[in-house]
Amino acid sequence: MAATSIIWDLGGTLVDTYPEVDRALVRALEEPLTPARLHEVALLTRMSSAHAISVLAERYGVPEETLQAAYDATKETWRVQPAPVMDGAREVLAAVHAGGGLNLVATHRDRTSAQTLLDGLDLAVDDLVCAPDGFPRKPDPAMHLELLSRHELEAATVLAVGDRPADVAAAQAAGIRGVLLCTPGVPLHAPGATRIDGLRDLLAELPAGERDGSGPRR
Repeated sequence: MAATSIIWDLGGTLVDTYPEVDRALVRALEEPLTPARLHEVALLTRMSSAHAISVLAERYGVPEETLQAAYDATKETWRVQPAPVMDGAREVLAAVHAGGGLNLVATHRDRTSAQTLLDGLDLAVDDLVCAPDGFPRKPDPAMHLELLSRHELEAATVLAVGDRPADVAAAQAAGIRGVLLCTPGVPLHAPGATRIDGLRDLLAELPAGERDGSGPRR
């Protein structure tokens, strides 16, 4: 059986960036950090940060520039204090490599920001494709297709994991099975996606040799 490779989204999937972003945006609104307010923001950021900033600016009468500055400042802090690795991520990354597969990343982040997160958290991936390098953003499948071509992978041997409907749509458009990492209490419309509640659920999607580390080594 062919080894399974994974194309990962980065923020919100491999790295748990959302809590800090949500709190930063609520503070920029000069609102209390209540569960209700954080949930309101979470419903928007799980679509995209740009969507959240646009909607919140109109809803609260706060300049978009103020919200964008809060978001950018949060990303800047990750240079010295990265957001935490998502629970289960290291275990799945290791299982994919143990089975001979590749861990690949397709992200909207600029390369410097993405590599800073990966390096700061000591997350070893095999390749990284960033939209600002000249690729259209998801749900366009260009980044996924580039990774398939670059590594001569068959789409049927690849999973694509992300936390937003656009991640799933991009994967499906490339012929790859899309897996949606769900956020509790945040409903997302992603037809055809395999839904998981945590990254360790991915271990059940890997061939037995990859799950137990007895698969072929690269």
